[in-house]
Amino acid sequence: MPNIQSAKKRLRQNVVIRERNRAARSVVRNRIKNLLKTLRAGDVAAAEEQFKGVCSALDRAAARNLWHKNNTSRKKSRLSKLILKVKQAQAQ
Repeated sequence: MPNIQSAKKRLRQNVVIRERNRAARSVVRNRIKNLLKTLRAGDVAAAEEQFKGVCSALDRAAARNLWHKNNTSRKKSRLSKLILKVKQAQAQ
């Protein structure tokens, strides 16, 4: 435990920030999971709508440095390709 007053305050701030960051990362992960569930169910139209929300959440996470921007870009790209793959499979 810190003894100096400023270190005590910093510890309190870090706890709050850590919880906020965990919650924000959890929101993104849950949106991705829900999108994947929708795709497994075969509902491409709903998945495309959810994809917009996932992209928005990922962009916010990147802007707040919760995830690296390249990581969020990669996730968006892979999800987009997956949606296209399911859409093409249904078309055939």
